[in-house]
Amino acid sequence: MRSTDTLDSGFELDHTTAETDQEDVMESPTSFMPAVQTKSARICYSFRCPSPGVFLCTLTGVMFNISQEAELLYRIVQWDEDLLHPGNIIAASPLFNIESSKDAIRQLHLPHCEPQEALLSDCLSVVHISAGKMQVLKPRKITDTHVIVEVTHLSSFGLVWNITRFWNKEKPVSGQVLLFLEPINFRTQRQNLNVLLLTSNIPVEEVRVKYRDANFIQAPSKCKLIKDHRYTVLCPVAYKVQPPEEDFDLDFGTNYPPTFQIRLPADTEEVTITIQGQTNTDVWKCTIDLPERTRSQSTPQILPPDKHLFAVRKQFVDQVSDSTVNQLLDSLLQQGIINKEEMDSARIKPRADRARDVIDVVRNKGEEASSSLIDGLRELDPYLSETLHLS
Repeated sequence: MRSTDTLDSGFELDHTTAETDQEDVMESPTSFMPAVQTKSARICYSFRCPSPGVFLCTLTGVMFNISQEAELLYRIVQWDEDLLHPGNIIAASPLFNIESSKDAIRQLHLPHCEPQEALLSDCLSVVHISAGKMQVLKPRKITDTHVIVEVTHLSSFGLVWNITRFWNKEKPVSGQVLLFLEPINFRTQRQNLNVLLLTSNIPVEEVRVKYRDANFIQAPSKCKLIKDHRYTVLCPVAYKVQPPEEDFDLDFGTNYPPTFQIRLPADTEEVTITIQGQTNTDVWKCTIDLPERTRSQSTPQILPPDKHLFAVRKQFVDQVSDSTVNQLLDSLLQQGIINKEEMDSARIKPRADRARDVIDVVRNKGEEASSSLIDGLRELDPYLSETLHLS
C-alpha cells in the first residue's frame, strides 16, 4: 500500500514500507572502473553495463542492480538545503544525479557512513529529487556499507538523516582523513600539507580533482568523527597549524576545502600527525614519509610520445574503459592512423587485449601517431590522461 503527502515546499514523504518477509537475494557485485570526464573540477562518470547484474563503481562506491544492458551516466551535484530543512532532515551522503535507459536500474546501493553499531537506527532514509520536488523513500535494506532502495524513476538520489540522529551529541559517524601536499614555495622554503576531515562515503576522486596541483598522500584514513565536536591537529615539526582548532561539520557539498593546513619546512622528510577530539583523546594518528620535492623533480621528464606511451602501457591496459577504447579506435581510423583491418581485428578482442592492440599498433607508427593517441585520450578521459601524466 502506498500513499504520499506533498508539502508546499515540494517535500514528499513516501509511506511505502519495504517487504520484510521476502528474503533479499544479494548477488556478488562486478566491480568496474568508469570512464571519467572532468569539466571545471567536476567529474562525470559513465559505464556500459554489458548484461543484467549488480555492478560496483570502484571510484564512488555506488552499486547498480541492472535489469538489462544499459549505459550509466552519473555525477555528484549540490544539495539544495531549502528542500531538506522543512522535513527536519539533513544530508547523509553526496547527492548523485543518475541517468540511464528507462527501467534499466532496479535498485541503487548508496554508500552510508554509519558505524556498524548504529545500523539499527531508523533515522537513515533515501531521497529522490526531481523537478524541484523531493520524495523520501524507505530503504529496502541497510547493510554494513550501503543503503539499498528500489528505483522507479531516475534523477537525483542521496541519503538523509532525521535530525533526531544527532540528539545524542556523542554519536559518531565513520570518517576519513585525506592529506594533500602542495608544491614547495622555494622563496619561503615552506610547503603546506592540507588535512581534510570528511565522512567515509565521500569519494576520494571527487576530492582529488579539487587539488590537482597537490600531491595526494596515501595513508590509512579511517577514523570516527562526531558532528560539531571540536578537533585539533598536533604535528611537532610544523611551523604552524591553522586554524588551531575546528568543528567537524557534515559537508556533502562539492568544494571540500581543507579543515586544517600544516605549514612545514621544505626539507621535511617524515611527519607524525595526530588529530585529537575535544576531550584530548586521539581519534587518528599516522606517521608518513613526504615525497622528495626539488626543482628538478617539479618538472616531469619529457619523453617522445611513443616512448611515453610505452612507459604507461601497463596502466593504460589496466585502467582504460571499454567505451574509451572503442572511441579511440573510431578516432584513429577517421584520422587515417590505423586502417579498417587493424580496427576490425582489435574490435573482436576482449577489452584488455583491445587496449594492448591500440597502444602497440599506434606506438609502432611513430611519434606523430602516438601524439594523436595521447590527444584523443586527453579529450575522451581527462582523468586517466592526468593519472598517466599524459595531459
